[in-house]
Amino acid sequence: MEELGFPAWIRATHFLNIIFISFLIRSGIEILSAHPKLYWNDDCRHGSEWLRITSKTMPRDKLWTSQDEEEDFSPLVAMPGHSKLGLGRQWHFLNVIFWVLTGVVYVMLLFITPEWHRLIPTSWSIFPQAWQDVVTYLSFQLPDLLPGEPYNAIQKLTYAAVVFVLAPLQIATGAAMSPALSARHPWYVKLFGGHQAARSLHFLSLLAWMVFVTVHVAMVVAHGFGRETAKMIFGSEEHAVAATGITFVALGAVVALHVITTQFTLKFPRRTQHLLLSVVSPLRRALLRRVTSGQDYPRPGISPQPRVNGRPPAGETYKELAENDFKDWRLEVHGLVERPMSFSLEDLRTFPSKQTQTTLHHCIQGWSYVAEWDGVPLRQLIELCRPLPEARYLAFHTMQNVPESEPNPKGPGNFYGTIDLELMSHPQTILAYEMNGEPLPIEYGAPLRLRVETQLGFKMVKWLCAIEVVESYEHIGKGQGGWREDNQYYGTDAGI
Repeated sequence: MEELGFPAWIRATHFLNIIFISFLIRSGIEILSAHPKLYWNDDCRHGSEWLRITSKTMPRDKLWTSQDEEEDFSPLVAMPGHSKLGLGRQWHFLNVIFWVLTGVVYVMLLFITPEWHRLIPTSWSIFPQAWQDVVTYLSFQLPDLLPGEPYNAIQKLTYAAVVFVLAPLQIATGAAMSPALSARHPWYVKLFGGHQAARSLHFLSLLAWMVFVTVHVAMVVAHGFGRETAKMIFGSEEHAVAATGITFVALGAVVALHVITTQFTLKFPRRTQHLLLSVVSPLRRALLRRVTSGQDYPRPGISPQPRVNGRPPAGETYKELAENDFKDWRLEVHGLVERPMSFSLEDLRTFPSKQTQTTLHHCIQGWSYVAEWDGVPLRQLIELCRPLPEARYLAFHTMQNVPESEPNPKGPGNFYGTIDLELMSHPQTILAYEMNGEPLPIEYGAPLRLRVETQLGFKMVKWLCAIEVVESYEHIGKGQGGWREDNQYYGTDAGI
């Protein structure tokens, strides 16, 4: 076997990994800040978390929502920081795309060149040798390299574990948190012990990356910073002094990139939202849009204490409707339809195609619960109104005036949301009026809420009063496709 070195493609992918992983870590911390608690159960019961990264204590004598649990992490650690979950998610997804592409290129080139020998053991003797290397390090000495290879035994096994175990685990657990994927293939999520277990494993993998990076840098210093960085810049140990200078300049450039992108994101959130989604959304739609839900969780698995997000409408009109059990409430369907129609709650309850489904609810903040929903298939209701050929979206209007209901609103106006006609046609897209066999509770959206089981919870609009069939949503709110898209910079596609 020829002696292995550091070809240009290894050096290039190594530098790109520094950029992408650093952004993934910071944006991952931003996502975690939205619900800084981790669980092993999908119910996310209060007090059942195995880790909490918050000092907040929720009051027991008044209604509080999961938004009250959010933390405001500093931009020094989070990307972009200051409770910008929507933008943090888009930065995370953007860097996932390029990190995975970089990894695919690296692995392909690894196996079509002799460089695969640098990571793949060819003898069982490497394992006792790796233990001897650990002992050597603990005695503050440097182990010998393997013959003809650039690493010693423990380095080789560690890098192999990172490439072939840790990175795939991070990708697999990330995919398991997709509501679209878990709705279509519940067995996949069960491989990790459930949605919350996958989320916990994803976080533990993040910690493993941080430990690896710390130890990796320490080993570079121990083996000789100049010589080791020269290998990754010039492909050999020559020009150590120049390599040291170039390394610090390159690291400074990475830090500058983080500072510039963070400041740009915080200063121009709408522009950043559009730029990131222009890359992320097409791929997300291509992978997940046509995925439909076939969930059927066992009824005994229903969560006993489902979390609440969003406060009910505080207006007098809603209170009067609620006091009368919503007997005077109507759902108006209008817009680009041949037959505008109005439905009472009783009309919906006696609709000929009642549908029951027990599903896993995924909140964009990270928590989840299992519940049973009864309602009307949305597609059948809209078809009664005969949408016109130019109709493309449904806009769901609510009775919740957000500044009136929320103590710390993040935007003006009534809450609304939109989905396209393709999502409307999914078999488990319903208008739910019952939850767990009882009339829909007020805090969960009474008298009527949308359920789209391949999407995150913020798309499942509560406290409905009207559905507007439109060609475009640009004229509604701030024109981004929903109240949270308008004011919290979420993406319109919520399959992951």
